[in-house]
Amino acid sequence: MDNKLFNNFPILETERLILQQIIENDQDALFKYWSDDMVTRYMNISKFKDKTEALDMIQLLNSLFEEKKAIRWGIYSKDLNCIIGTCGYNSGLEEDQFIAEIGYELGREHWGKGYMAEALKSMLSYGFNFLHLNRIEAYVMVGNHQSASLLNKLGFKKEGLLREHGFYKGRFWDEYIFSLIKTKNNPS
Repeated sequence: MDNKLFNNFPILETERLILQQIIENDQDALFKYWSDDMVTRYMNISKFKDKTEALDMIQLLNSLFEEKKAIRWGIYSKDLNCIIGTCGYNSGLEEDQFIAEIGYELGREHWGKGYMAEALKSMLSYGFNFLHLNRIEAYVMVGNHQSASLLNKLGFKKEGLLREHGFYKGRFWDEYIFSLIKTKNNPS
């Protein structure tokens, strides 16, 4: 991986969205999303109870970029002029890794409008073309049909069930693994 890619936080733009670094001013909006049972239902975090948790998460996500370990973009609506969710690469950014894992979430009031597909297409293209990834993976909790459907639309293939793969919210969870390979169905 070219370390120059980490000199400045990458900004991605689509027709309706700007993907850019999350800032502390996004604390209130992200707290609203991350404290919503429906948004966090399939996430590896428990719903937030205090706004300081949102600020701590923003700082953690930004520090992971500074440490060259992860990239988490804020998804900003051009029309609404606000953050509506986040997406990014949770792992795989180390040199010569070529495989990364993605994660994403959207505020409930923005579901069903195609925002996440639009954001992920841009993010996946960036991963293949600038991060030089060969394989992008996503882990989806059993029961998260919306996420599985989104990944299928984007060309991901479900490879199998990983029994008790995730441990969060005090228990083990079965997760499906999905992958997208650069040479197959590249969205770039």
